[in-house]
Formats: sequence, structure tokens, C-alpha cells
Amino acid sequence: MDWGIHLPHLGRQASRQALLDFARHADDLGFHSGWVSDHIAWPKEIHSKYPYTDDGSFAPPPDMPWLDPIGTLFFVAACTERLQLGGTVLILGYRPPMLTAKAMASLDVLSGGRAILGVGVGWMKEEFDVLGMPYDHRGKRADEQLALFEQVFTEASPSFHGEYYDVPEIGFEPKPVNGHIPVWVGGDTEPAFRRVVRSGDAFHAAFQTVSDVDAAWRRIGELLDEAGRDRSSVRLSVRLYLDPGEQMTASKSIGGSNAQMLDTVGAWSAIGVDHILLDPVAPGGVAGRRAAMEAFMTDVAPQVS
Repeated sequence: MDWGIHLPHLGRQASRQALLDFARHADDLGFHSGWVSDHIAWPKEIHSKYPYTDDGSFAPPPDMPWLDPIGTLFFVAACTERLQLGGTVLILGYRPPMLTAKAMASLDVLSGGRAILGVGVGWMKEEFDVLGMPYDHRGKRADEQLALFEQVFTEASPSFHGEYYDVPEIGFEPKPVNGHIPVWVGGDTEPAFRRVVRSGDAFHAAFQTVSDVDAAWRRIGELLDEAGRDRSSVRLSVRLYLDPGEQMTASKSIGGSNAQMLDTVGAWSAIGVDHILLDPVAPGGVAGRRAAMEAFMTDVAPQVS
């Protein structure tokens, strides 16, 4: 099992020193990857429904500090040596695709090949409106962006001509270190599952139950078979709360005692999960979250095969 950790780039305690200390400690503890969440600016009044709460509410207020996710990854790349770096998930429609491509290729080069392109299509129409970006057909636009990324990351003189994006022949350098940045696809819909098969190196679920992720993974397996793609070419990841105090919904968390945590991890492993992104929930702000991740990596992770 590989372990990811959500980086403390949002909230009142988000700061240079807090992020620096947390990221370096995660690197030293042996985490596989560090992750950021993608929001830029949103209005006080939101009518869109957040897909990961039962009532559709989105808790963070619009004035909560939230460091730019890609900028945060650059910062963490410079102060760590081993952590792979990704978005859980980057909303493709929030940015022009060539801007995202240049940022991610640059991140990959400067980190020594540690970038992961976690992608989703987004849910908050109000934020798209604030950013001046189109909300309609965002799934199809995302698919075109991924195809465009593949072109500019691999071709000497790339060009792209799609329904939504048109790029003449250009130069694009530097390329990613290995000519490819792994694509981890989020979402819980049939189009998202098909996006995994078409473009993904991993399916990255978030805050869902074991049974829901199991059903999604089985469907992705069927689609991989239909496409003639080896199932082993795609890995399964899930984002969960790390919740020793059992404050959050149990089905979306790894919580309780060490024995309870091991049982929960075992249930996820049994359906094929081989990467768990831990989103720590603990009193004491960033220091509390750091203590929770350290305790987990010291007392629980070594017992997981």
C-alpha cells in the first residue's frame, strides 16, 4: 500500500513555515505522495451541490485562506526529495489547457519527474463563472484537454484541432521528464469511468464508501476489458479522512484505534485499493494533523502488507 497525505495549504494556519515543516516531515516519514485541493475563488452564495456531503453543502467560507494548488506543489517540490506531487483533483476547466500543460510539465521537470496529474471536471458552476471559464460541456472539454496534453508532452512540433480547443503547430519545451505525467482521474459517473480507460493511469475516488468504490472499480474493469486494455495498467486510489478521534463519517474515514484502522485499511485493500490519500482530521490545527500522520505512519502503516 502506498500512502498519500493532504498538504496543509488551506485554512487559517496555511503559511510558508507550516507547509515547509509538514511537507518535509511527510517526506521523511516515507509518504508516497503529497496532494492539494483545487479551489481559487467562489462567491458567498452557492447553489451548486457539493458531491461529497450528504446534504450537498460546501463548508469552507469564501474568505478562508487557500494557497494556489499548483503554486503549492512547486513550493513543496523545492523542499522535498521523494514525495510525488498531485492534485486531488485539479479542475481542468478552471484554467486554459496550455497554461495547465506548461505548469505541470515545469513542475515535473523541477521536481525530477514527481508530478501526478490528478484531474476532475468540477461541480461548482459559481466558481467557473467567477473565473470566466465555461461550465457547459465540461466533461467533453476535459477529454479534449487530456488529449491535448498528450500531444504537447510527446510530439516534437505538436498541434491540436478539437471541438473546443484549437492549437496550431507550436514548440513546447521542456517535456515531462519521462515524456508522460501519470493521469489520476476522479469522479463517480460513467463518463469519468470511461475517462479512466481512455486517459488514466489511476482511478482516484474520494470520500466514498467501500461498496460504492468497489462498484465503480468493477465497472472500470469491464470497460478496460471492452477496450482491450490490461486491468493491471490502472491502479485504484481513494482519499479518506485520517480520523483517530472519530469525528467524521466512519464510512469515509480511517479512524478509531490502531486495530480499527487496520481493519478499515484491510477492507479497502480487499477491493483492490493500492494507494490511500490520508486527509488528517485532528484538533490543534496543522500541528495536530502532523501528529496524526506521524502516529499513523509509525504505528499503523508498518503493519499493512
